[in-house]
Amino acid sequence: MKTIKGLTVLLVILSIFGCENETKTIAPQEEMAIQLKKKEVVYQVFTRLFGNTNTTNKAWGTLEENGVGKFNDFTDKALNEIKDLGVTHIWYTGVPHHDVIKDYTKYGISNDDPDIVKGRAGSPYAVKDYYNVNPDLAENVENRLEEFEALIERSHKAGLKVIIDIVPNHVARNYQSLTNPEGTTDFGAEDDKTVTYHVNNNFYYNPGEAFKVPEWKNGYQPLGGEKHPLADGKFEENPAKWTGNGSRASQPDMNDWYETVKVNYGVSPDGKKDFNELPEGFDNEDYKKHIEFWKDKTVPSSWVKFKDIALYWTEKGVDGFRYDMAEMVPVEFWSYMNSHVKMKNPDAFLLAEVYNPSLYRDYIKRGKMDYLYDKVQLYDTLKHVIQGHGKTDHIPPILDELSDIEHHMLHFLENHDEQRIASPDFAGSAEKGKPAMVVSATSSTAPTMVYFGQEFGEPGAEDLGFGDPTRTSIFDYGSVPSVVRWVNDKKFDGGQSTKEELELRDFYKRLLNFTINSSALASNYQDIHAYNREHTENYNDKLLSFVRWSDDEQLIVISNFDADNAYDFDLKLPENVVQKLKLEDGDYKVKDQLYDTYSSTLNVENGKARVKIEIKPLESFILKIK
Repeated sequence: MKTIKGLTVLLVILSIFGCENETKTIAPQEEMAIQLKKKEVVYQVFTRLFGNTNTTNKAWGTLEENGVGKFNDFTDKALNEIKDLGVTHIWYTGVPHHDVIKDYTKYGISNDDPDIVKGRAGSPYAVKDYYNVNPDLAENVENRLEEFEALIERSHKAGLKVIIDIVPNHVARNYQSLTNPEGTTDFGAEDDKTVTYHVNNNFYYNPGEAFKVPEWKNGYQPLGGEKHPLADGKFEENPAKWTGNGSRASQPDMNDWYETVKVNYGVSPDGKKDFNELPEGFDNEDYKKHIEFWKDKTVPSSWVKFKDIALYWTEKGVDGFRYDMAEMVPVEFWSYMNSHVKMKNPDAFLLAEVYNPSLYRDYIKRGKMDYLYDKVQLYDTLKHVIQGHGKTDHIPPILDELSDIEHHMLHFLENHDEQRIASPDFAGSAEKGKPAMVVSATSSTAPTMVYFGQEFGEPGAEDLGFGDPTRTSIFDYGSVPSVVRWVNDKKFDGGQSTKEELELRDFYKRLLNFTINSSALASNYQDIHAYNREHTENYNDKLLSFVRWSDDEQLIVISNFDADNAYDFDLKLPENVVQKLKLEDGDYKVKDQLYDTYSSTLNVENGKARVKIEIKPLESFILKIK
């Protein structure tokens, strides 16, 4: 049979087949013909934490006390091990130069004020200089950009594509680039600060009012109360700028994104758009048509600045971007930005944070995003099921609802914003996440993302200062205990890892490698859960099942989310599924592709099929039909 790889697929809106309780088949991709690839896997790694083996982990500890990871920690060995986990893309989080509480003035870098910095290591989403990298990450600060360029080269050598963050919605309050390329200027450098708004201002202002530091609550003090010459409850900014989350107050609240300022994209305070909008019927036009549309249009200054930033990093070999809070920026800007990036690199991987389902299709089709987080639907539902608060019955309707854009909805169970699976506030056990991970990684053609330490069951228990336990802090200096054990004094061999950590990593390695090599997972999906809920004895709402198939591979995926009970039942495939899989009457061997130990027999008789399943608590099978 011919392989699916490289096959040109045209998505049609598929009808619901006339079988009771059956959802419609999901075929990959969007309306226009494109090259269908196999699945991809993104490994998000917090760059400053990955290679740090200092285990002091003092709350509010300095770089000298708690240590910091470096670009150079990502050696050829480390990158090859990440690649072998089943990873295709690596997202280096925290690369652009953001505010930090460390004195780098001897390198010409201004000190950052603790009153407008979250944590001591700073938020990676308060970028101070988009044309350089975080000095903390360099062995030689003067050569920090060259060290990152070398990391890009090592990553490519290992077969990994490189993703970094761009945060178009906001920048650090004290944005100042030291290395602007010729012809570029800092954000706000040419603003008319006497007015609240002008289409070509980069920021919004409160003329006649000075910025005031938030009133701290609940005993909070910058740097945990440690004395610092700049921690005086003041920050010079006059006139005050609007804050990153949209607060217009000259004194933002402590819970606002007070460390950042909102970027102006040509949207007036009353919501009027001072730029051209995309014409009707442009949803399915490719990036070349979008670039053609914008080439003779005048766009706001901020659009050009961020486009130039993206192209700067693309020229340096960065293969894609993760766009923070993309829905807070007009979709027309994304059409402009992403079409320029795609013209430079048609294979660029463009991932965006969009949490409003009503905006998904607009940002994909008109904004030319490749991928969005499937957070508020699939992730949240899987989390509820893992915690015992929800039923697996709620999962297939989500996949059905997103069927027309399923390839664009990136799946994950952890990232820097979310709680660690093993944390007590999530599941309290990494094992409980395994069935959800199988479902997340195999239920669509979209990429899968894992967060470093997830593969070891990292619980994120450290209290490092600004960040709270259950999430690995992105604001503080520290290390990640399970990752430290695997790094093993820079041997990157798991020499200090526990047996449980190595077993969990082996599970992830098996699963992820299978997903990136499977043609079925890059092709068709159909739910069989609803059918079995009605027709199969001993099959309940702790179980989930579906089929995936291509021309040359047929899979039955079954997961047991129950942590206490095993189940024994005859899983059924309805007649129309048997027809789609082109199964003639007879017996077929099915074998699990994860551990290659479980097998059973699929019996097809009179156009219907059943297979005996004996599944343990928290176990999953990816059964390949031979």
